Amino acid sequence: MLPERVGKAEDFWTGAFPALSALESGALAVLRDRGARMTVPRGTVLFRIGSLCRNFLMLLDGTVRVQMTSESGREIVLYRVGQGETCILTTACLMTRADYSAEGVAESDLDAIALEAGAFHELLACSAVFRDFVFASFGTRLQGMMLLVEEVAFGRIDLRLARFLVEHRDARGGLDTTHQTLAVELGTAREVVSRQLKEFERRGLVELSRGRVAVRDPDALLALEHADGV
Repeated sequence: MLPERVGKAEDFWTGAFPALSALESGALAVLRDRGARMTVPRGTVLFRIGSLCRNFLMLLDGTVRVQMTSESGREIVLYRVGQGETCILTTACLMTRADYSAEGVAESDLDAIALEAGAFHELLACSAVFRDFVFASFGTRLQGMMLLVEEVAFGRIDLRLARFLVEHRDARGGLDTTHQTLAVELGTAREVVSRQLKEFERRGLVELSRGRVAVRDPDALLALEHADGV
C-alpha cells in the first residue's frame, strides 16, 4: 500500500539524516525531484510477504514494525525502523529485486520520504555519499538481526522476558500489553510467556492484571542474568 504523497522531498535530511548533508549536487537533485514526501496513518500495512518492493522509505518521524509469521501462525518481531532510519529488508529486496519475506506495519503515524526503485538504483550507482549511507544503515541493522538470532536460538526465555519487561516499562512502572504480544516480541509461544510471567508473579517480581504487567522488582529481574537459574 503506497502512502499519501504530500509534496517533494525538499531539504528533509537536515537533522533527520545527517549522513546525507554532504550529498553531491547531482544526487541532491535526484532526491529533490524524485523523492516524495509521504504521510502514512497508524496501522497501515506497508508491505506483505510476497509483495514487490517499489520504494525505498526513509523515516522522518514514526515507527515501522517488521515481523514474520511462521506456517504454524507463530509471530516474531524482527526489528523496528525509527526516525532517521531505513529498512534492511527493503534495501535487500531492492538490491536483489526479490519480493518481501516479511511484513511491515506502521506502529504510529509516519512522515517519510519515499524514493522509487529506479531513483534508488541511480543514486547507488552515482553517489558515494548515498551509497555509504545505505550500506552503513544496512550493516548496523544486520548486526541487530544477528543478535536477535542469537537470542532466539540460544537465549533463555526467562532472561529475555525479564530484560524486556524492565527495558520497556512505562512511567507507571509496567507495560500495557498481552501475553500474546510479549510472545511475538520474543519469538516464542504465548503459553511459554504466560508460564514464565506466573513464575515471576509467584516470586513477587511482577504483578499481573488484565492487559497489564506491573514490574515490582526491576533489580531482581535484571539480577536473573547473574543467577544460576530461576
